Amino acid sequence: MAERGAHITTASPNEDRPSIFEVVAQESLMAAVRPALHHVIKVFAESNPVRYGTLWRWFDELYTLLDLLLQQHYLSWASSSFSENFYGLKRVALGTSGRGQRLARHEYWRSLLLLVLVPYLRVKLEKLVSRLREEADYSIQHPTSFCKKFDKVILAAYPFAKFAWEGWFLFYQLRYILGNARHHSPLLGLAGVQLARLTVEDLRAMEKRAGQTTSPQAALSASQGVRSIMKKALGGMAVSLSSSLSLGVFFLQFLDWWYSAENQETLKSMSTLPAPPPPIHFELETYSPLLPKLRTVCPLCRKVRVNDTALGTSGYVFCYRCAYYYVKHHQRCPVSGYPTELQHLIRLYTPDG
Repeated sequence: MAERGAHITTASPNEDRPSIFEVVAQESLMAAVRPALHHVIKVFAESNPVRYGTLWRWFDELYTLLDLLLQQHYLSWASSSFSENFYGLKRVALGTSGRGQRLARHEYWRSLLLLVLVPYLRVKLEKLVSRLREEADYSIQHPTSFCKKFDKVILAAYPFAKFAWEGWFLFYQLRYILGNARHHSPLLGLAGVQLARLTVEDLRAMEKRAGQTTSPQAALSASQGVRSIMKKALGGMAVSLSSSLSLGVFFLQFLDWWYSAENQETLKSMSTLPAPPPPIHFELETYSPLLPKLRTVCPLCRKVRVNDTALGTSGYVFCYRCAYYYVKHHQRCPVSGYPTELQHLIRLYTPDG
């Protein structure tokens, strides 16, 4: 029974066409690397905002730059992305076996742009939609304004666009499983390539490209000798980086599991501390200058509060308009300085209001 069902999980080693499990696994590899690195940068930024805050604010752009350098190295060296090379796969032109052949120039640039640009644009779009949803819940803009209407159009169209995008990929994967398509992803079709397994000839060619040396005549020139040393050093750094990434994949996947929502709920239930007591009302001479003497006055505008709103992270009460704009631009409580977000605003309704 096991022998008869072995072809379901893996293809024959003599076949160049990888199984659906291999191609899906290599896609999930990079999908796990990004959130793990994102959490690592977040931990550093929270521990030292002055030093690492810039990395947190520009994480998407910095990650895209590193991804561009990494994918460019693997496409030029192994004709594959990092995750594809990790699983022993390569990119070849559509309809060919690709034995001993490298990607053409247009296939190389298409693959590079689709590997790097599409994930970046998708992350930016998801963040834009998330921000628009928060503003739709907490914004005080007039609902008939042009910007508000345009935001509603984006929020209404996004679920259908996401459904169509995911369905597009699912359609190609089903065709690939049934043997009616040469590639499992429409992005591979746009790049004009398909995936195949690495062969012994491919491994030898990769080793030859990695160990290429300059000719003895070129080494006689001092300038060319310096260039040769720099080229070797950069090549060694690239190989070291790829090896380090390969070894760090397991660690990053472990971090992704450790900081998952389910695991964090378990950790919080085991280490939850009791709520702190409310702030003590100090004497007037020692009272905080940020707080007004009258309890009905807003600490921001110094006027009688309108639409009382409390910050869930600190417990202090402000005008809704004052608290909304301050938290939106500073992401912290104006009195205590605790980090906060718009969803922490709590409207208070008094019996006489």
